[in-house]
Amino acid sequence: MSNNNNHPLGEAPWFHVIISTGLGTGFCPVAPGTAGALLALVEWYIAYLFLPERTLFLATLITIIVVTLVGVWTSNVMEKYWGKDPRTVNIDEFVGTWIPLLVASYGKYTLLLAVLGFSAFRIIDIFKPLGCRWIDQNVEGGWGVMLDDVLAGLYALIIVVLVRLML
Repeated sequence: MSNNNNHPLGEAPWFHVIISTGLGTGFCPVAPGTAGALLALVEWYIAYLFLPERTLFLATLITIIVVTLVGVWTSNVMEKYWGKDPRTVNIDEFVGTWIPLLVASYGKYTLLLAVLGFSAFRIIDIFKPLGCRWIDQNVEGGWGVMLDDVLAGLYALIIVVLVRLML
C-alpha cells in the first residue's frame, strides 16, 4: 500500500487517470484497493457466466499479462503527477485479484473459490508477507506498484489450488 495516501492529486492525463484508478474505483474514499479488487472480481464473474472454462482461463491469463504491462506504464506516468505509488492508483489490485481466479472456475464451488481468492489476495496484499513488503519498499516505479500485488496474487492462487484439491 502506498505511503503516499495524502499527496495532493495534480492534473494528470485523463486516459491515465481512468486506467490507473481502475475506472475510478481508486477514488473511493474508504478502501480504494478493495473497491478495485471487488470490481475485478465482478468483471471476472460476469465473464465466467458467459465463457467456456478454457476460454475463461485463457482470457483471464491474457488479461493479467496485458493489464500488468499497461499497469507498469500508466503507474510510471501517474507517479510523475501524483508522487510515488499513490493510493488512488489501484490497477494493481485488478491483476492481483485475477491471478487466483485463474483456478477458481470449478463447478458448483466457483463462487466460493472466487470469493476465497479475492479475500486471500486482499489479506495478503494488506499485510504484505513473504517478499511482498520487500518488493513494495524496494522496487521503484511502475514495476514496484504492480509486482507486490502479482506476488500476493500468486500466494492467493496457491491457497485456492490447495482448497480446490480438498473439495
